[in-house]
Amino acid sequence: MTETVYAADGRRLSVEISGQLDGSPVILLHGTPGSRVGPKPRGMVLYRLGIRLISFDRPGYGRSDRRPGRRVADVAEDVAAIADAFGIGRFAVAGRSGGGPHALACAALLPQRVTRAAVLVGLAPPSADGLDWLAGMAASNIVHYTAAAAGEDSLVSWLGPAAAAIRADPAELLARLRGELPDPDRQIVADPGIRALLMASYAEALQASAYGWVDDTLAFLARWGFSLASVGAPVLVWHGENDVFSPVSHAVWLATRMPGASVVVQSGAAHFSAIGALPDVLRWLVSGSLAA
Repeated sequence: MTETVYAADGRRLSVEISGQLDGSPVILLHGTPGSRVGPKPRGMVLYRLGIRLISFDRPGYGRSDRRPGRRVADVAEDVAAIADAFGIGRFAVAGRSGGGPHALACAALLPQRVTRAAVLVGLAPPSADGLDWLAGMAASNIVHYTAAAAGEDSLVSWLGPAAAAIRADPAELLARLRGELPDPDRQIVADPGIRALLMASYAEALQASAYGWVDDTLAFLARWGFSLASVGAPVLVWHGENDVFSPVSHAVWLATRMPGASVVVQSGAAHFSAIGALPDVLRWLVSGSLAA
């Protein structure tokens, strides 16, 4: 079920709701690039977990209006507006990949509302003390962030054609990444069902422009606008040991900067392994247990 919610400044936010409509609310922050229709557990799994899963297109993606110059912290205002629109007081948040920093922003800036937070294969801030931020990243990521460091125009000139190619053929992004994928990721994206979900998410994300992708990237490299030390809710940081898109060193760094954080590093797993881990992480968000 897709709904439109309006942010405080009048922007449209496109929201997807699935699972048990009277279940425990969890707001899912999608990856980069990504959209509200990104990979998530089937409805029957969400029903079994008793979860009402709410995802939305971040500004500039899919059917959500752009917010130029947005910071990672700004997502908290949009999440609060979405929760208010559906009469939700308290909720959990989960973020996969580029959604990870945004989930932490909600936990830090909405402390009276966020019950638990989870970060799957997320990024640390580029100002992270003692962390070589680019170490272990695939070559495509390094080119991407190098273009971003040169400014918005440079990034647009790099991502604009990439987004156009993905609009023409949503399989293009996975094709570009194929040579860099570690074996666990290669096996996961070979699954026709998962490939279809990823391609649908990319196509929806970039249907209008590359600006959601551009603005996400610029936000990651700027100051995030909140302190990790202020995240008081329990946080689960889940990561695949062989991730080359957000290296495991980022997860370890994040987990040591939040008082209520624990980290799970899965051996034999990589970036797209987070798709399979999501049901267990959702269970933890509503029950505190990773095991069934």
